[in-house]
Amino acid sequence: MMDLFSQGRCCIGKVVKSNSHCDYVVQVDDAQDVVTPPCPEDCGFGQFVSFDNDSRHWAVGLVYNSQLFNPLFSNLGPRLSSEPDPLFTPDLVQETRTLLGVVLVGTLEGKGEAAYGVHGIPRVVVPANTSVYKLSPADVYRFHLNQEGRSQFSYYSHLLRSGGLFAAQLAQQVLAELVESELFSGVDQKALMVLGKELSWKNTLGAIR
Repeated sequence: MMDLFSQGRCCIGKVVKSNSHCDYVVQVDDAQDVVTPPCPEDCGFGQFVSFDNDSRHWAVGLVYNSQLFNPLFSNLGPRLSSEPDPLFTPDLVQETRTLLGVVLVGTLEGKGEAAYGVHGIPRVVVPANTSVYKLSPADVYRFHLNQEGRSQFSYYSHLLRSGGLFAAQLAQQVLAELVESELFSGVDQKALMVLGKELSWKNTLGAIR
């Protein structure tokens, strides 16, 4: 499985639940979980991620939302007069967690330089506790190639329907970043630019109305 992707990948966290077949919640790793936790830029809005475990690659997704979970926010009971000692109260040390909303947009098939993307809703259910990795620019590029090696952006309509409240902005940002990355050239680059301008115009018109 590992030869499908770039080496030295950044692990963001693990799947903790799902809201639907293509909408997953990922808990971001912190210093209590791993030695080197991901930085905020690794799991920002519009980041491509890959769901993988030791047995297989499950899906490719896009971060479309984030939440801070803090159970103490609604706790009106007695409070400690000082910071808890982690040696005696380990359960009180870590309450706040960062949760990411991730929409699944397809899978990566093949190996190495021959890898390509299959866009759409994956058929299988991603198991709980599956690791989630930041997708490298090279793997993002391969995901946007079909089996014939031509560029594709077939998850566009699915993203607009399933990308949450910021779906239009998410699609616009993804298109802009693909154009800026200069991973594509010629007709493919022009097509991405036209699609981006069209979506930008629709967003502007919607705001005016």
